[in-house]
Amino acid sequence: MSGVNYMEKLLRGIKVEWKLLGEVSKVLRGKRLTRSQLSDNEKFPVYHGGLEPLGYYGMSNRPANTTMVINVGASAGTVGYSSVDFWSSDGCFCIEHSALLVNKFLYYFLIGYQHFLRSKVRVAGIPTLDAFVVEKIEIPIPPLHVQSEIVRILDNFTELTAELTAELTAELHARKKQYTFYRDKLLTFEDGEVEWKTLGEVGEFVRGNGLQKSDFRESGVGCIHYGQIYTYYNTFAYKTKSFVSLVLANKLRKAQKGDLIIATTSENIEDVCKPLVWLGEDEVCVSGETYIFKHNQNPKYLAYYLQTPMFFDFKKRNRTGTKVIRVHGDKLAEFQIPLPSLEEQERIVSILDKFDALTTSMTEGLPREIELRQKQYEYYRNLLLTFPQQEA
Repeated sequence: MSGVNYMEKLLRGIKVEWKLLGEVSKVLRGKRLTRSQLSDNEKFPVYHGGLEPLGYYGMSNRPANTTMVINVGASAGTVGYSSVDFWSSDGCFCIEHSALLVNKFLYYFLIGYQHFLRSKVRVAGIPTLDAFVVEKIEIPIPPLHVQSEIVRILDNFTELTAELTAELTAELHARKKQYTFYRDKLLTFEDGEVEWKTLGEVGEFVRGNGLQKSDFRESGVGCIHYGQIYTYYNTFAYKTKSFVSLVLANKLRKAQKGDLIIATTSENIEDVCKPLVWLGEDEVCVSGETYIFKHNQNPKYLAYYLQTPMFFDFKKRNRTGTKVIRVHGDKLAEFQIPLPSLEEQERIVSILDKFDALTTSMTEGLPREIELRQKQYEYYRNLLLTFPQQEA
């Protein structure tokens, strides 16, 4: 039975009234607490300006199963629901329980109004949502047993979506762990098994220059900004996200096919010195805060090795700065790397490429799958919460 037919059967012979929310319930403003009154050791969560608890308090002022609407700050207009007793601060409206409404039915209905609520937020100074905006929302009032059935269906759908997301996330984590294990195993060599050289002996570091994000154009010569290396690209790239004019490109340093582009600046140890192998046929311009590493080895082999725990430990020992972390080129040149034959490098790369492709496809596919499930949930939520409007 389709959702439409199911709802028709559920509502057969039933008249659904519409009322302003303010007619059937009260929009209650909470009471502010100071941060000094909060503690992680207390029982009741405190909500103010967001759906994450600001802290915990020893008393509650709102009962469990209450719908809330954030009314101040960046999250103003966001609809939430608490299944436990809690403290509502003055940055959080709460809808008083009504004999005409199943509390979670109201929550699911108002979720569909979040865009509207956010559009009504006053943005001068601190973003603020007025109570009368919430009070004037028209609410359908089907019989309580119908509301409860809708809640049951949407709760089940929400639970199934959460379970699937958790399973997909766990599988992705397992694949990444498996990939990391085999990468590190393949790139670990016994003493005397291979020749070791410093990166300075293997190749040359050329510092990028002069490229700013404000220089980006819709088309032109391909370019890579250091920040994109760890926010946009994976380990290899054949084409660029951004471009610069030919005039500027003539002034910038460029990487050729097979060069590594290494980001030397970041806000964390994980991202600093992340390598990107340029595999495009054309030269690509690079920004400052990067090094172009020119060499005669397998570029993918070098990039894979620069993701191992050995290189991570080297970065930790040789970094400078705290908020902005850097590793200078003269230090990078000292890093020792094992160099099996080019044939062996190619064999290792061919194995790791397969793991990398699988992990990358799962990493990219997971958000798409979650988005698909979310759209499916929204479709059924809107279907279940669409009732004929009463005649004027």
